[in-house]
Amino acid sequence: MAFRSDYPDIEPLDLPIHDAVLGDFAAHADVPALIDGLTGQSVSYAQLDGASRRCAAGLAEAGVRKGDRIALFSPNTVAYPIAFYGATRAGATVTTVSSLSTAAELAGQLRDSGARWIITISLFLPVATEAAKALAAEGSPVEEIFVCDQAEGHRSLADLLACTGPEPTPEIDPATDIAVLPYSSGTTGLPKGVMLSHRNISSNLLQTDAVHATGEGERILAVLPFFHIYGLTSLLNHPLRSGSTVVVLPRFDLEQFLRTIQDQRIEGVFAAPPIVLALAKHPLVDQYDLSSIRYVLSAAAPLDAELAATAARRLGLERIHQGYGMTELSPVTHVVPLDDPNPPAGTVGRLVASTELRVTALDGSGADLGVGERGELLFRGPQVMRGYFGRKSETDAMIDPDGWLHTGDVGVVDERGYLFVVDRVKELIKYKGYQVAPAELEALLLTHPEVADAAVIGVTGADGEERPKAFVVRTPGSGLTEQQVGDFVAGQVAPYKKVRAVEFIDQVPKSAAGKILRRQLRDRT
Repeated sequence: MAFRSDYPDIEPLDLPIHDAVLGDFAAHADVPALIDGLTGQSVSYAQLDGASRRCAAGLAEAGVRKGDRIALFSPNTVAYPIAFYGATRAGATVTTVSSLSTAAELAGQLRDSGARWIITISLFLPVATEAAKALAAEGSPVEEIFVCDQAEGHRSLADLLACTGPEPTPEIDPATDIAVLPYSSGTTGLPKGVMLSHRNISSNLLQTDAVHATGEGERILAVLPFFHIYGLTSLLNHPLRSGSTVVVLPRFDLEQFLRTIQDQRIEGVFAAPPIVLALAKHPLVDQYDLSSIRYVLSAAAPLDAELAATAARRLGLERIHQGYGMTELSPVTHVVPLDDPNPPAGTVGRLVASTELRVTALDGSGADLGVGERGELLFRGPQVMRGYFGRKSETDAMIDPDGWLHTGDVGVVDERGYLFVVDRVKELIKYKGYQVAPAELEALLLTHPEVADAAVIGVTGADGEERPKAFVVRTPGSGLTEQQVGDFVAGQVAPYKKVRAVEFIDQVPKSAAGKILRRQLRDRT
């Protein structure tokens, strides 16, 4: 059986993303669209719209044409959306680059995407320049590197905005033209370029309106990275379409994060599990007035229900809301509605409009499952990506001939239509024929008072059997031993789920979006 959203279907929004977001800017022209959380610099909606148009003109004058790829390599700044919407107005595809990328990683993304221009900041110039040199040596030179601030020998965003040429008017087909080419996080493999059309990401904004819509002037804190599709959608496209005010921080620093919430009277916080973990456990939280927060929404990785409840109690909220999606889904398929007074604990929400879900058996049969049955999640809707850039075989493996996208995630739907995501198919540990979910063990480990963070992977022994291994970060001053960790888990799970090995580490490796980088943990074994 296929589960369908209870919300009325939407017509796919066939608008370029810049028009979908800023098309109604005049209704709140003088409202602050963006505020720099460090400097207080403010950009109104009228200024944002005008600057993105001038940026497009400047890029066109620099030679950017429809279909060209531009790499946006920057931390969160108030200039980021100007560059992003300026590039899409010029008809370009923006490939967003992790601000943590090395020169080799940036060069790899430039090479794979075919990007010929880079927009960055002066601090990142050494990395960008080294990557560009690598491409030039291969005979694929980068046309130009722009900076959002100032750097000798490079044109700046201000230079682009000073362009007096006409604004370009490329004919964009929202259904087929690619607006953004983010790269999947590569938590279990190599990153791939995800082709998201203007229709994909514009329609996804409409799909989420019924379950989570922000209002004019509502203050949203943007600390999750804009280069990740979660940040791009939830912290730029969606709130800016609604006239909200986005307060921008370049990275997550807990003290700065808390101070900004207090000083800017932040109402909405979009988070990933590491941030929720800090809100639940860190002593600094009690030193700030966070009473302005009306909701916290966590996504990008599994969030334990008990941890969420602890954070909610500490903040004086009824709950921490969750959402679910993936880059290949533009990204949202599920959100816990803000107006639901009693969502079940641990759920990632209900299907957004115009979205279908199948839960299929894990035994390889592909049989459809029903309410309360655990299986792989498959989705169909207007938010399904166009495919992986230059990777037809990987695309065909991900999207079947009927248009269903196979997520590799394992979940179960309850009788009210709420989804619970259990784990990843590829991350399930097969121990003596039993399936062990790492996320379940990680959630349990986090309940230990001397465990600051934890991750679990499967490690294959000499006998070929896979066994659960825990990587544990101890709290400061803790003398927790491997035996104590093993005993703690063993006392609360079935015998086949017991942790068979423990290693203490200083930090669990995670992506900027908060996903555990299990491949790095496997490299340690």
